[in-house]
Amino acid sequence: MIDGVVDPTTAAIATAWAALGGDPADVAAVRPAGPDGVLPARLPVTDLAVACVAAAGLAALELARARGAAADGPLTVDRRAVAVSFTSERHLRVDGQAFSGFAPLSRYWPAADGWVRTHANYPHHRRRLLAALDLDPARPDDEALVAAVGERIGARPAVELEQRVTAAHGLAVAARSPEEWDAHPQAGAVAAEPLVRLRADAPAAARPAPPAPRGLPAAGVRVLDLTRVIAGPVATRFLALLGADVLRVDSPGLPELEPQHLDTDAGKRSTLLDLGRDAHRARFAALVADADVVVTGYRPGALDRWGLDPEALRRHRPDLVVARLSAWGGTGPWAGRRGFDSLVQAATGIAEIERQPDGVPGVLPAQALDHGAGYLLAAAVLRALARRARDGGAWTAELSLARTARWLRHELPAGAAPAGTPPDPAPWCAERDAPAGRLRYALPPLTLPGGRRTWATPPTRWGGDPPAWPAR
Repeated sequence: MIDGVVDPTTAAIATAWAALGGDPADVAAVRPAGPDGVLPARLPVTDLAVACVAAAGLAALELARARGAAADGPLTVDRRAVAVSFTSERHLRVDGQAFSGFAPLSRYWPAADGWVRTHANYPHHRRRLLAALDLDPARPDDEALVAAVGERIGARPAVELEQRVTAAHGLAVAARSPEEWDAHPQAGAVAAEPLVRLRADAPAAARPAPPAPRGLPAAGVRVLDLTRVIAGPVATRFLALLGADVLRVDSPGLPELEPQHLDTDAGKRSTLLDLGRDAHRARFAALVADADVVVTGYRPGALDRWGLDPEALRRHRPDLVVARLSAWGGTGPWAGRRGFDSLVQAATGIAEIERQPDGVPGVLPAQALDHGAGYLLAAAVLRALARRARDGGAWTAELSLARTARWLRHELPAGAAPAGTPPDPAPWCAERDAPAGRLRYALPPLTLPGGRRTWATPPTRWGGDPPAWPAR
């Protein structure tokens, strides 16, 4: 604050913390540092990123206090550390090797009347995209296939392509203008939702948590991580940094991209369970019974058939904290659609706002909807744990990428867009040995007073850990 004027970063932190129901006085503990505009964009992306990380830090301090620790800050959040963390996939190296962020068919394509954004990083999404375009999924990703996809998309209107690929369970959206999105029924449904929905939706007795080591307020907390692709894994990775025992559970039928796993699963363990098998469902139920938190990142309702809705989960653990993240929100005609950060940027008008000089839709300087929502989700879990310790209750947290996009476009203080530049990543990266090789990786964007500078362990082999909790 200068001469009574709150700067945009502090205002953004205040709005994020208010969305989580936090005490406004807590914001004074945050000390933003470093130059502005390190995630340069027309929209206030740097402020969003700093605000989400700061909110997660404030929630961590609150949980520490709930566990009897003196934890009032100050909490320094360096914009440069945040910018490198929010672009972590670009800094990942394994034995010196870098990785491409998107597959050849994941891109913007000119349609007959506009642009279409596709996502085909995973093999099953690639197959569905090509099937929707009447192309052979067995073809290699060479120039001829790219040309064929471009020809098929260019012959159809953008919304028609969106509908056709979605009907085939693939991933594609028409790139809309801000005005077009704001008039869309899904935008109206998203606008009616809070940025963060955090509520106690079932009674349970208070469960005071035992004291935790300094800087590790989540020590002893058991977290089942049923998430994929950045946002959810970022949330649970932050919980692991704070001492939580995080077990990621995947289906053996949905293999993960190794760079994605190495980037977002530090500090966790990883196991495979096929919930279509009775024995695996029983093993999962036993894990839930001894868990404190379950985090899911699938479409609303997608996991209900496996008994993974909050009510069913709480039959195993009545005071369970359930955190749910979706792409398009919990209500509205698109609530059940698959989605990723890049698609949400395209559909919600962000790509139009960030349009490139050559007319191609633009992108944010980071997958900031994913990373930002991930830290907000972690903050919601930490606040729920603190409230459960003090007041009891079975808590549920819900967020979406589309609602985070609305926050960025409509609700964050715009201020004067600083003409900043991305920081030198070297001071904010580290190296360590892992089962996959020698890793270079982005450090966490925040360290609690007395806390860890990095995760206790590197990423394990994907699916290589037993489906069991270690002894406390």
